[in-house]
Amino acid sequence: MTEIHILSALDHPHIIKLYETFDEGSEFYIVTELVEGGELFDRIVKKAHYNEKEARDLIKSLLETLKYMHGSGIVHRDLKPENLLLTSDADDAEVKIADFGFAKKVRDLLPKETACGTPGYVAPEILRGDRYNCEVDIWSLGVICYVLLGNMNDDDDY
Repeated sequence: MTEIHILSALDHPHIIKLYETFDEGSEFYIVTELVEGGELFDRIVKKAHYNEKEARDLIKSLLETLKYMHGSGIVHRDLKPENLLLTSDADDAEVKIADFGFAKKVRDLLPKETACGTPGYVAPEILRGDRYNCEVDIWSLGVICYVLLGNMNDDDDY
């Protein structure tokens, strides 16, 4: 229910839109907009790496989206390439943040939150059990940027 409340409150071009929910007793369905480009993870695997311009454009979009989310008092807490959906096969920078299952309102964060997120992308504060805020999403975005550029060669187009 937290995911539904958060998605209902957010309206940004780079956040997956929630259209409808259905409660079928033991199952709950969330209907979102259709994005046809697949996960950023799959695109990274297919391309092997992004060049600096492609990575810059994607990270810029994500930073603007995080500014909006954090300004709205929402922290995602599970940013990773699998939760970033590309809108089409043709564009590597047009992305939507999805899967708000671990997202939380900042005001609802407890001093000792249960650890959450994906180990390779999660901020150290979360792993240590320290108090944290929106900065944990910035850490995860830094890891994503590193993954995007990870296999760059000297002859890549900058």
